[in-house]
Amino acid sequence: MIMTRSRKSQISLEATPYYHCVSRCVRRAFLCGIDALTRISYEHRRQWVEDRRLWLGEIFAIDICAYAVMSNHVHVVLHINVLQQKTL
Repeated sequence: MIMTRSRKSQISLEATPYYHCVSRCVRRAFLCGIDALTRISYEHRRQWVEDRRLWLGEIFAIDICAYAVMSNHVHVVLHINVLQQKTL
């Protein structure tokens, strides 16, 4: 049986300050785009997600290197800015 590990033991800034994070919708929900089942367009959410990512990048010591907002998930490549963190 595999035990879960705390985030503190999973993330090592000495190894790399870059991380690729993925967040996915559940239950066949759509984040943006046109839902194939209901034909409802959720495209307006794409700008919401992009605006929120950029705003969060400004208030935390994390640089957003790249991101992609897909129909049911989001990819983000993050850089933890240790120098900025130490000045907070």
